Amino acid sequence: MSLLKRIEQGQGQAPRSDGSQPKPASSGSQPGASSGEGGGGSLSSLQARRVSAPTTTPQAGTYFDLKTRVQNKLLAELDPSMDITKTEEVRRTIMGLFEQILNEENIVLSRAERQRLFEQITAEILGFGPLQPLLEDESITEIMVNGPKNIYVERKGKIVRVPVTFEGNDHVMRVIDRIVAPLGRRIDESSPYVDARLPDGSRVNAVIPPIALIGPTLTIRKFSKTPITIEQMVSYGSITPEAVEFLKACVIGACNIVVSGGTGSGKTTLLNVLSGFIPSDERILTIENAAELQLRQEHVVTLESRPANIEGRGEITIRQLVMNALRMRPDRIVVGEIRDEAALDMLQAMNTGHDGSMTTAHSNSPRDTLARLEVMTLMAGMELPVRAIREQISSAVHVICHQERLRDGSRKIVNITEVSGMEGDVITTTDIFVYEQTGVENGKVVGRLRPTGLRPKFMEKIEAAGIHLPPSIFGVGSGRRY
Repeated sequence: MSLLKRIEQGQGQAPRSDGSQPKPASSGSQPGASSGEGGGGSLSSLQARRVSAPTTTPQAGTYFDLKTRVQNKLLAELDPSMDITKTEEVRRTIMGLFEQILNEENIVLSRAERQRLFEQITAEILGFGPLQPLLEDESITEIMVNGPKNIYVERKGKIVRVPVTFEGNDHVMRVIDRIVAPLGRRIDESSPYVDARLPDGSRVNAVIPPIALIGPTLTIRKFSKTPITIEQMVSYGSITPEAVEFLKACVIGACNIVVSGGTGSGKTTLLNVLSGFIPSDERILTIENAAELQLRQEHVVTLESRPANIEGRGEITIRQLVMNALRMRPDRIVVGEIRDEAALDMLQAMNTGHDGSMTTAHSNSPRDTLARLEVMTLMAGMELPVRAIREQISSAVHVICHQERLRDGSRKIVNITEVSGMEGDVITTTDIFVYEQTGVENGKVVGRLRPTGLRPKFMEKIEAAGIHLPPSIFGVGSGRRY
């Protein structure tokens, strides 16, 4: 086994009781003192070490010492005015300097070892350090950093730990700063959490001490480079062709849709797919906390909320954006997620001529979705009667599409429910499609989204758009009346 491989494995050694990494015995700088932000460490105090010679320092220390020395020298010799957006050009420059530094310091490495060290240092300078390989792995859908030493990922709906670590809390903080700084956002003790996004649209949430007791915590919801299509969802068993035809008709027919479900159930993915059914000749406004939707239509205006600045000023909320959107002549308003008093303005938009609007909401079931909309509307502080709120909800929302992540990690649409009106003071609903689980085989949930045989009351709205759904969509036989 090569020395570099042994010292890489040494990263996994137990940290100290305070959570820090053991310091290199021979290094005059802290591990991780350098980064793409230009961190330091005195180069003159560090002596080159031939990796072919036996080592008596801790393996992790040897690795960090080697990586830090080479990385610091690279950063010192790079032109600070270089445009890092030209990735290939910068990589070639880094490669030339990297080879020069190894030769000057008389560091002997095999070709594979040189490439591995080069990629790690390049990830620190151009990418997001230890997270870069995870971000490039398309099988990973979510990355969870619980402090510098505990990193988990989600693959195929299952959460597993990966043998990747940061050098310490400062290393995690530098990566977080690199994510949020280009967006004009900040994270510090006075504002210890932030929502952001990566250049590819992946959603990021970061929480740091003092409210994160285990150290900087980072959660990244990755988005596929090629958005999931409705055909893929059908092949995964998340939805049936009949339900697809019905939802497509609802979107084209300008029905107002709420996509509900728990965290990680696939709400935004489904909203993105449904938005793809909107006719291309309509003006679409999207409103999100962190821009995630990837609409393919040309006439799309994307709005993003903004947190307050360091003085507590300049905050732009989802509610303000929804109100402003009404002045922008939208045909459709698509809100990434409703989680507060913005629900009132969204309902008002749906009830004032902006049919075909869509949003998502966290909830446990279609019935809970209605209750949450009611509570969020009350958060606006308007002191409206509960019946008036329920009437607004029942007239505004046509369809609730509820998703769940099942025990086997699969994400499936489990309810497509019509909001059919009011009976007394109660909002009435009708299930059009319901997921029926028939068993579990080899750890996989077996079932199917089945029609209930009932047609929604808003069928006239769909037919007015020139869409005629066959009775078989709703599970009705050809000779049966409905």
